[in-house]
Amino acid sequence: FHYYLCRQLKGGGMEIYMAVLLMSDIHGNFNALKEMLGKVKNYKIDACILLGDIIDYGMHSNEIIQMLQSLKYPFICNIRGNHEKAVMEKDYVNFSSKRGRESAMYTRNTLDENSFSYINDKMAARGLLEFTYYNKRCLAVHGSIEDEYWGIVTPGQELAEYSNYDYVFSGHSHKPHFFEVYYGTNDVKRRNQKKTIFINPGSIGQPRNLNPMAQAAVLDFETEELHFFKAGYNITEEQKDFADSVDIFYKERLWYGI
Repeated sequence: FHYYLCRQLKGGGMEIYMAVLLMSDIHGNFNALKEMLGKVKNYKIDACILLGDIIDYGMHSNEIIQMLQSLKYPFICNIRGNHEKAVMEKDYVNFSSKRGRESAMYTRNTLDENSFSYINDKMAARGLLEFTYYNKRCLAVHGSIEDEYWGIVTPGQELAEYSNYDYVFSGHSHKPHFFEVYYGTNDVKRRNQKKTIFINPGSIGQPRNLNPMAQAAVLDFETEELHFFKAGYNITEEQKDFADSVDIFYKERLWYGI
């Protein structure tokens, strides 16, 4: 990947650096994804890291997949979330509520052939993937190492098992975070310290941080500069297509970011 993001500097010069779009938990929300992609369109995105749960809850899972297929930049990783796993395997027992199980079953019944093919062929078979990018050792996980589909990474946890990575990208909580953890290591030049950066870009289509706007992030792998983006979208328009057979909770929560 050798594309670059350029910014105009004061005095007329250009700053060039690598940029990766981080997205998670789109959940079938077409208008939210459309507005977020519009929000970052002025950035020359090198590639995308997609952290799962592109389908379900919302009514536009097929349209989301079509939109992702139309993107011009490559995917570094594209992992499954717990909703892709549940829908593809028809395994709904881990949902905590009846309405969650019913929503996932509704989504399976509405997926078209293109969507099934995309999930099977273009998304990783698991919710966890290790990769190296820009000489950084990375872990992308929908949940956590302990439970790649239903676990959560949050600040304040015991995170020793992540010490071998430079970056840990996670989703599932629908709450954005950025924090650094410093581990002891045998490296005198760096005062026996090793750093891991933890990033959750938040949710595009079902945010739960009391902010209803679509949320994502752009990371510069060279400088470690991170920008969180929030994009307002037409919630009323998105709500129009909700089926009566899907619990109204998933429709109404869009107003509140819960």
